[in-house]
Amino acid sequence: MKISKNRKKILENLDLEKIYEPNEAIKILKEKSFVKFKETIDVAVNLKIDTSKTDQNVKGVINLPNGTGKETIVAVISSGDKLDQAKENGADIFGGIDLIEKISNTKINFDILIASPDMMPQLSKVAKILGPKGLMPNPKLGTVTNDIGAAVKGAKSGQVKFKNDKSGIVHVIAGKLDFKEEEIIENLKTLYSSLVKSKPDSVKGSFIKKVTIASTMGIGLQINQGSLR
Repeated sequence: MKISKNRKKILENLDLEKIYEPNEAIKILKEKSFVKFKETIDVAVNLKIDTSKTDQNVKGVINLPNGTGKETIVAVISSGDKLDQAKENGADIFGGIDLIEKISNTKINFDILIASPDMMPQLSKVAKILGPKGLMPNPKLGTVTNDIGAAVKGAKSGQVKFKNDKSGIVHVIAGKLDFKEEEIIENLKTLYSSLVKSKPDSVKGSFIKKVTIASTMGIGLQINQGSLR
């Protein structure tokens, strides 16, 4: 397979078998960035789980202390004063049955959907549209709540969802490459801590096998997870 010039530059003097300290890996990703747009820091965490067992699958929500660097479009489905809460706390889209109708016509232009419990029966009508996109509100993720204001504020301030894939890997973003090194590391530590706390009771022994970070167009570098504790 032919390797591009930029790819060759990235791989030059790089040991892909090495386990890097987080600050060292971040410096390498910054130095080897060749694009003009702001790259995202992508994190892949390999978990020691059996994904065929439902009690070993993990998912949750994390509030990154330094945000994601990405503008999150938040939609709220509720009624009455809860819609006022949504507006006051920065929700981009809000409504009731009217918004559900728009979704039923596959008009989805948001990243997170928050709903009050009373609206969930009506939302079941569009579950087949929202579910595959990972947008169906879920109490465990804090997106089904009566405290609409707090949920919107959290979603707008750097909240990210995590869920393992069929291979037992969790993919999460930890900010932008142009963040300060210490900001990225603080986000990484928060991600790591949240994943450790999500360890299923049925998983014995070690839980996190390895942690790899990469920029959007860069290479993946394994980092020392001991430095994230």
